[in-house]
Amino acid sequence: MKVLLASPRGFCAGVNMAIESLQLALESFGPPIYVYHEIVHNQYVVSHFRNQGVTFVDNLDEVPEGATLLFSAHGVSPEVRQVARERRLRAIDATCPLVTKVHLEAIRYAEAGYTILLIGHEGHDEVIGTMGEAPQAILLVETPEDVASLRVADESKVAYLTQTTLSVDDANRIISRLQERFPRLVGPPKEDICYATQNRQEAVALLSEAADVTLVLGSQNSYNSQRLAELSRERGVAAYLIDGPDDIEPAWFDGAETVLVTAGASAPEVVVEECLDWLRDQFDAVVEPRSIREESVSFPLPRELRSVAVTK
Repeated sequence: MKVLLASPRGFCAGVNMAIESLQLALESFGPPIYVYHEIVHNQYVVSHFRNQGVTFVDNLDEVPEGATLLFSAHGVSPEVRQVARERRLRAIDATCPLVTKVHLEAIRYAEAGYTILLIGHEGHDEVIGTMGEAPQAILLVETPEDVASLRVADESKVAYLTQTTLSVDDANRIISRLQERFPRLVGPPKEDICYATQNRQEAVALLSEAADVTLVLGSQNSYNSQRLAELSRERGVAAYLIDGPDDIEPAWFDGAETVLVTAGASAPEVVVEECLDWLRDQFDAVVEPRSIREESVSFPLPRELRSVAVTK
C-alpha cells in the first residue's frame, strides 16, 4: 500500500497558540484550570488536558469565584467576558486572532448601522461568540436556501461575515446568492475563512484524486475535519473521519492501493503518526509526503501569559 501524507495538515496557528496557552497556564498556576467550552474540537486533546486537571465548562456558574479560566480558540461573547469579571475570574483569552478579527468586523458594521449576515452553523461556539458582539444586528445564514427568506431593515446597508472554519466553496455559494439578493452587499476587506482551513481543503481536493481511500484525522464535532472528508467523497473517493487507529476498519481498504492521510486543523500530529504505524503494520504501507504549500504562520501567546512565558 502507498500512503500519500498530505501537507499542510493538522494544527493551525490558532490551535497551536490555544494549546500552548493552556499547557503554560497549567504549569504556571497548577490545576484546577477551567476552560470555557472545549479548548479545540478534538477528543484526544480534550482528554489529554482533562487528565491533567483541566475542567471544561459550558456555563461560568460551574467555575468557582476567583479561579483561573481560559477562553477557547473559538472566542466568546462580551456577555461571557462580563460574567467572568463579575466572578473575579483570572481570565486568559486564547481566542484565535482570526476569530477576533471577525468579532471586530461585526462591531464595526453594527456601529455603522448595517444588518450583518453571518454565514455559519447554528450552535457552533465561534458563531455564538460572534453573534454576541451585536445580537440585534446579526442574522445567521446557514445555506443558500436561507437567503430568499431574509428580511432586513435597509437593503442598501447589508454586510456579510463568515465563520472562519467554513468550506470555501460552501461560503462562496452563499455569498453569490447574497450578492444577487442584495446588490449593495459589502464584506470584509480580507476573507474571513482561515488560511489553514483553505490550505487543508485544497490539499484534499488535489491529492484525493490519486487515492482510493482517504483517512481524515479529526473529531466528529470538528466542522473543518468533516469538510475534508466530504471533499474527498465529492470526488468519488471514500473517506473516513476518525479520532485515531482504534476507529479504523480493515475492510475499508479492500482493493485499495493508495490511501490519502490528512488531519483537520484541531487534530494533533501524534494521532496521525499512530494511524501511519497502523497502516504500516497491517498493510506494509510506504508513506510518501505530499506538500502543496508551506505554512509559517504563528500567533503570540495571550497577553495574560506573556510575562509568565518569559520566566520559563
